[in-house]
Amino acid sequence: MHNLRPDLKLIADLIEPGSRVLDVGCGDGELLDYLVHKQNVDGRGIELSQQGVNDCVAKGLFVIQGDADNDLKEYPDASFDYVILSKTLQAVHRPQLVLSELLRIGKHAVVTIPNFGQWRVRMSLVTRGRMPVTKALDKTWYNTDNIHFCTILDLFDLIDELGLNVREFVPHTAAGKRLNYGPTRANWSADQALFLLEK
Repeated sequence: MHNLRPDLKLIADLIEPGSRVLDVGCGDGELLDYLVHKQNVDGRGIELSQQGVNDCVAKGLFVIQGDADNDLKEYPDASFDYVILSKTLQAVHRPQLVLSELLRIGKHAVVTIPNFGQWRVRMSLVTRGRMPVTKALDKTWYNTDNIHFCTILDLFDLIDELGLNVREFVPHTAAGKRLNYGPTRANWSADQALFLLEK
């Protein structure tokens, strides 16, 4: 039985059954395993950590070790229906290049980010003068993988700069509850956000 984390379920709900899917930064393969076995996708993964690759292979998943910043160029144009980048964009060195690559190799890109513009994050900086630790940002500044601190509005700006289209925007809480807000209000309220992108 597959009980997906709520934020991963939001992603899975966007993926058409039977699609060709690449999960970039797939971690231990929780989402990919669900998509392969419950939605019958032709799923592949790329993961930086050897432990993550091992966990995926143990589940019978086709996952290789690789780096989103450098290895996406190895994939041919339009080789996937969906390319997923879940809470990884803020951890890559070249977000602009990675976003462009996602939509070179996939018809659609599903991108999720933690929102560094959420009010608790802002208030933590103002009142405590320290980098925040929240449900969505649950590591301290010195042991986090995050190297680019991005808000929802920042990502909208980059999407616009790259000339991409937002087919669907789903701001949500850390528990996966959808918030029916536009970008400006979501930037204040949402812990995380999901973007379904197209060229």
